[in-house]
Amino acid sequence: MRLALDPESREPVYVQISGHFRNSILTENLRPGIRLPAVRTLAANLGVSRGTVESAYAELMAEGLITSRQGSGFYVLPHAPGEVRNPPLSGGWPAWQGRLSYGGCEAMSAYLPEVSRKTDWIALDGGACDPRLFPMDEFRKLLGQVMRRDGVSAVEYGEIAGYRPLRTTLAQVLASQGIQTDAESILITAGSQQALSLVTGLILSPGEAVVVEGPTYAGALDVFRARGLRILTVGVDEEGMDMRELEAVLSRHRPGLIYTIPNFHNPTGACLDGQRRRQLISLAGRFDVPILEDDYVGDIRYEGRAQPTLKSLDPDGRVIYMSTFSKMLIPGLRVGFVVADGPVYAHLLRSKRCHDLATCNLIQRALRDYVSVGRYHAHLQRSCTLYRRRRDAMLAALERHMPSGASWTRPKGGLFIWLRLPEYMTASDLLPRACAEGVIFAPGGNFFLDPADGEGGMRLNFASNTEAVIEEGVRRLGRAMVGA
Repeated sequence: MRLALDPESREPVYVQISGHFRNSILTENLRPGIRLPAVRTLAANLGVSRGTVESAYAELMAEGLITSRQGSGFYVLPHAPGEVRNPPLSGGWPAWQGRLSYGGCEAMSAYLPEVSRKTDWIALDGGACDPRLFPMDEFRKLLGQVMRRDGVSAVEYGEIAGYRPLRTTLAQVLASQGIQTDAESILITAGSQQALSLVTGLILSPGEAVVVEGPTYAGALDVFRARGLRILTVGVDEEGMDMRELEAVLSRHRPGLIYTIPNFHNPTGACLDGQRRRQLISLAGRFDVPILEDDYVGDIRYEGRAQPTLKSLDPDGRVIYMSTFSKMLIPGLRVGFVVADGPVYAHLLRSKRCHDLATCNLIQRALRDYVSVGRYHAHLQRSCTLYRRRRDAMLAALERHMPSGASWTRPKGGLFIWLRLPEYMTASDLLPRACAEGVIFAPGGNFFLDPADGEGGMRLNFASNTEAVIEEGVRRLGRAMVGA
């Protein structure tokens, strides 16, 4: 669909979209019963976010011109010619809604065009492990055991900081990684995304600067943009963040926080080497800046020697450490945690109370039982063996199916391979062709402050599909690239 959108207009884009459909409906160019384009399809065609299209459709629904059918889409309603039912105030939304400002990154929701309607499309774009490996029956039994054992206590709010036995168990697990802490310094969160938001909101005010790797986790960019921060990027190579570049940035800008993913970096898969880890700690001390260490899949290692966490190298409580169970177990589990010291922890606890009172008490109790009896460690070992085979399967498939000029990383752990496209090709141009072949990837632009900087790359997830599906997905991707 082609709409005449004017990016220079003072009228919001969603209002321009709704105006087009309103005119088409009232002039009966769109008759009752006609299905409007799917949100993802229209967003991709217009180059806007899904949220923008959803806002336009919401305005039309408020006027009584269209309706939404669960699982089916949006449809034009019957109406009298020229009639607009339930018109919004003053011809638009209430005035206060015009003052809303999000400021976040739209890349995460905007990059997915609607894939083929065929049921055999292959997703290589995911950000987590394979949830099908999670022992559902075992965990279901644990939930039942917890409810029988703990009764009403299992379904109450629980402690704001998190279920104490789980925090104690985590302290023991972290000790094996060299992190000396205790339950009083661990805060359970609703996944690492909440942890990231809590720490950012505590340490930084709008307009202050945060240093990130370029590229970096798209969800972090989303949080930082939404909070109105200045985002400074430092390059990444095969050994992680460039320390010389970081020193120059710290000297020039004096930022308030360094956010880093030292283990199996998202999206490149790089692992910060030992010397650079110590240089990073030294630089943070020299410039008096805290570090937020995102160790989202540090346990998923296939080869090489494990590096110490930044937190274990931290002499004075400068490093705030966060991790999650969502990536290793199931994304919907939504249990992460933060390790922080002194006043930082106390303030994070207050912020957590303002956000959601407490993370799900029942899930925490079952997770504690799952971790404490060694089931988590056994699951981790099985998964690492399987994911290594899948990594190797993807690397082999890339060798077979990628055109000349493409290159890619060989990660020693984690979930992702970072692929660099031939110079004549961009991720934006390739994505619709790949979708037409029935395969989807995460375009590199999602992970850069300026999406144009990522046009030469893509992130591929090897953990979430079987080896046979990986082979077919990479074959389809290669076919799309040949036709690009």
